[in-house]
Amino acid sequence: MNLRTVFSRELFRYGLVSVCAFAVDISLLWLLATRAGVHYLVAATISFLAGGVVAYLLSVRFVFDYRRVQTRSIEATAFVALGIAGLLVNTAVMAVAVGTMKIPLLVGKMAAACATFGVNFLLRKHLLFTRSRTNPAIPPGS
Repeated sequence: MNLRTVFSRELFRYGLVSVCAFAVDISLLWLLATRAGVHYLVAATISFLAGGVVAYLLSVRFVFDYRRVQTRSIEATAFVALGIAGLLVNTAVMAVAVGTMKIPLLVGKMAAACATFGVNFLLRKHLLFTRSRTNPAIPPGS
């Protein structure tokens, strides 16, 4: 199977996993911001992190064909650390969309999710879930 096919298949599966993670993210955001009275940027950060946990668990199980890191705790930490780039994009888009442009909360969240999708996939794919010359790849589901 060629590299383009693997990349396309993983990108498609990552998209499906991202929909699940986004459902957790936006639901928690709505609950925290509208029902619990948490400031929208704090709620967005908490919900983004919860969605990130879902994304990690599903990604290592269903998305990527190779795993570069052998230690699960290190892999999970790196996954979250890379997600910080996405969190920064998410927070910036939310602040501008909701805070400055006065776009409704959930619409702003959808814009933020679109902006972070590509950043998160590319960073995670290339830094965590590819074959390494120095470290043989771990098969999926391991």
